[in-house]
Amino acid sequence: MSKIIKKIEELRTALHLHNYRYYVLDDPEISDAEYDRLMQELIALEKAHPECYSPDSPTQRVGAAPLEKFETVAHSVPMLSLDNGFNDEDISEFDKRVRKNLGVMEVSYIAEPKLDGLAVELVYENGHLVMASTRGDGMKGEVITANVRTIRSVPLILHGEQIPSLLEVRGEVFISRDGFRRLNEERLKNELPPFANPRNAAAGAVRQLDSRATAKRPLEIFLYAIGRIEGIQLISHSESLMFLKSLGFRINPLIRANITIGQAIDYYRELSEKRHNLPYEIDGMVIKVDNLAFQDQLGATSRSPRWAIAYKFKAMQETTRLLNIEVQVGRTGALTPVAILEPVSVGGVTVSRATLHNDDEIRRKDIRIGDMVLIQRAGDVIPEIVKVIDAVRTGDEKEFVMPQNCPVCGAAVSRDPDEAVTRCSNPDCPAQLKERVRHFASKGAFDIEGMGEKMVEQLVSKGLVSSYADIFTLDKPALEALDRMGTKSALNIVNAIEKSKNISLARFLYALGIRHVGENIAQIIADRFQTIDGILSAKAADFEAIGGIGSEIAQSLERFFSDEKNRKTIQHIMDSGVNLAVSPLRFGEGQGEGLKGKIFVLTGTLENMTRSQAKALIEKSGGKVTESVSKNTSFVVAGASPGSKLDKAKKMGIPIIDETTLKEMCEV
Repeated sequence: MSKIIKKIEELRTALHLHNYRYYVLDDPEISDAEYDRLMQELIALEKAHPECYSPDSPTQRVGAAPLEKFETVAHSVPMLSLDNGFNDEDISEFDKRVRKNLGVMEVSYIAEPKLDGLAVELVYENGHLVMASTRGDGMKGEVITANVRTIRSVPLILHGEQIPSLLEVRGEVFISRDGFRRLNEERLKNELPPFANPRNAAAGAVRQLDSRATAKRPLEIFLYAIGRIEGIQLISHSESLMFLKSLGFRINPLIRANITIGQAIDYYRELSEKRHNLPYEIDGMVIKVDNLAFQDQLGATSRSPRWAIAYKFKAMQETTRLLNIEVQVGRTGALTPVAILEPVSVGGVTVSRATLHNDDEIRRKDIRIGDMVLIQRAGDVIPEIVKVIDAVRTGDEKEFVMPQNCPVCGAAVSRDPDEAVTRCSNPDCPAQLKERVRHFASKGAFDIEGMGEKMVEQLVSKGLVSSYADIFTLDKPALEALDRMGTKSALNIVNAIEKSKNISLARFLYALGIRHVGENIAQIIADRFQTIDGILSAKAADFEAIGGIGSEIAQSLERFFSDEKNRKTIQHIMDSGVNLAVSPLRFGEGQGEGLKGKIFVLTGTLENMTRSQAKALIEKSGGKVTESVSKNTSFVVAGASPGSKLDKAKKMGIPIIDETTLKEMCEV
């Protein structure tokens, strides 16, 4: 048996090396046929000896059995989005702010291509990949470990002279142009619709519940930052990238380090010229302060770091005809004009609608119905009208007039002199109500499965819901009376509503649809106040005292929570049995001594935390974590595939708990 184990380990080591040379270094040492022979030999040995299973084996890249749903996990360091710059002036202003805040005359920057893919975080413990997650809302992401294992350029085991005990690293998953072409050729051959663009194909692959389907997509990755590292000190971003490269990670070769802001702008022009000849799509360039101590000193706002900026490329543009302008009503009553366009392909995506933002924007650009217009996908994503093609006007074009009454409920509209937005004056407008209810039930809020756009449309139209609080009064008979709603579907929605009643304070705040309050701001408020009662009694000054919340947001919060109708709605929700969990603390931020004197041992793989995160949670709650089970051990926390520690604990009669129980003990 020892010879078999040795052979399996030799094959795994060899295949890891060949994967690294082929997918990271692009310098293979053996032929594809020889690689396949080694892989088949390992597969056969592992099949014959299942007791030798290892999640780090190269054979585990083929995918695992489908999941029922994705679990979520908190990022120990938030994955914030970047502020954008669109011209040289924006970048120069960014540099001025950086130097002013640091109090220095000059700053060294690092620039790197901004890939058009999907951001992910990989967590390694003692050199082994233990978890991967999506960026999500920046605070929490979905656990996609099985899917990421299928990406050949992701090392399952790190190599190098210095292996950190903990490493959380961020990267961008993408599909190359050639891989995208081959993928669509295969889909067409199988009579499947082709994907619109590489980014959509990559994002969809990463979020497949069946990782075997993910394994069939030609996914690649470039790593671009370290989120957290233990045991190793690094002084610059460029040094951290070189360190990642030494561990076996794939780093973009087009990164430029130790440059001035002027050199960064010059490099932007160079990248802009060569972008269409690169083997993958990029939509801009990221400029970062290189010194990590400077990064810490500059800090971040609630949504983006102050030490980095994305310099976006000029968007792809096409001309088409503006057929009509429709007005949509949002959940805050804002009337938004939307251009209805003759469909046209822009950068591989068919565009038939574009935002016109507001009446002022239409007047400024002199946009008329019937015009030929130049459109672009702003940031290569959101369609917008750049300008009108005046030279081809016939005189038959019609000027747009913002309606004096809401197009949905007929109520008068008004416009605050300090705003560019026209709003419906009727808070009970069906359009506003539908959007508020949709938002309330959406994934980032109460996440009520089955309550999509068509369902909400019926609930509001038939008078079953006149406030999002009414969702909790719905029962099976009422739902069965709706169009195309059977008994089973109605019961599923009732169960989904009941399940949604256990919700975090942060998601509850986000669900309320308060102006200017997104998921990040909701989390900040929840972390500060901890209870809904504390929030209801707060004033604008209390909100503004929180870092990351400005005067406009603070005043919006005070207006919302001081409104008697909103307070009654919140009370109605609470009376319906909604249970607000205390705001979940981010891992490593817990405080208190509830576990003082308790000794824990961790074994197996936890669902929503890495072992390091669980250890930090226990220690912040006053407990202690040790490696081995002894008579002094208070509890053993067991996850999936536990080892011999579990057997020893059982023999010694030591209490065994799961992850959920641990969180309850830590009051998270």
